Amino acid sequence: MQARQLTAWERAGLISPTDDYSFEALGQLRRLRDLQATTKISAKNIRVSVEAMQRLGGVGNPLLEASFVRRGSRLSFRHGGALMDPLTQQLAFDFETAPARQLRVVGSGDAGLRQAAEIQEMFLRAVQLEENPATIQQAAEIYAAILAMRPQHAPALINLGTIHYNLRRFEDAEGLYRQATVADPEYALAFFDLGNVLDEMQRLAEATTAYQKAVALVPQYADAHYNLALAYERQGQRRRALRHWLAYVRLDPVGPWANHAREQARKILNTEKLSIVTRRGRLVKVAG
Repeated sequence: MQARQLTAWERAGLISPTDDYSFEALGQLRRLRDLQATTKISAKNIRVSVEAMQRLGGVGNPLLEASFVRRGSRLSFRHGGALMDPLTQQLAFDFETAPARQLRVVGSGDAGLRQAAEIQEMFLRAVQLEENPATIQQAAEIYAAILAMRPQHAPALINLGTIHYNLRRFEDAEGLYRQATVADPEYALAFFDLGNVLDEMQRLAEATTAYQKAVALVPQYADAHYNLALAYERQGQRRRALRHWLAYVRLDPVGPWANHAREQARKILNTEKLSIVTRRGRLVKVAG
């Protein structure tokens, strides 16, 4: 392990500075080395994903206790038979592990835990059905059944809302997304999806507020920055848009969306007259 690499991980907050590494710490170092070699994700983004998983999943050391895959510029972790993006709290069916793993049904004496296991299994089955256009209606029925059992199940509210959204039933989707924001006020994806449907319904000011909430909850939520920048531009607020175009490029720097964001930022910087306040409080106009 190169000293330069160890120093970079220490600065990123992934490991603590030390001269002596425990067996567990050496295992984590090997996982970090392999992870960066195979995914090319920055140490900063790895740390952000790891910390989010620790908060969300109660996993002490996700790099050792869970497996992971790259999704964009972040990590998703395999958790309970599903792939979870801990930043957006979004679940996806894990096709690699599902055939080999069965969800464990907990002790028969605890009805609440049995129901939780049943709901999780139903949810993952619905996610799988949702992948096939021919079985989307079946997925919707399972999500509805979950909500009959647990009306505040935010992921089911989100996924059923998205089925309605894709069918252009925007009012139904809005209602479900709003229920998800109430069921879990920390669920950034719920606010992001609410912003999308409000945008479709030409309620741009409300959409902007929803995107702002998603970004406030998860500052590393690249797609929310992108859509918020678009919303600001459509309202003529180009300076506000600039901040979020630049944030998107920083968070997801490669690909056509990054190229578009970079170009929009360049146009704003080239055409807007930006204001600078001096230390003495005098306002100075400068060309971007």
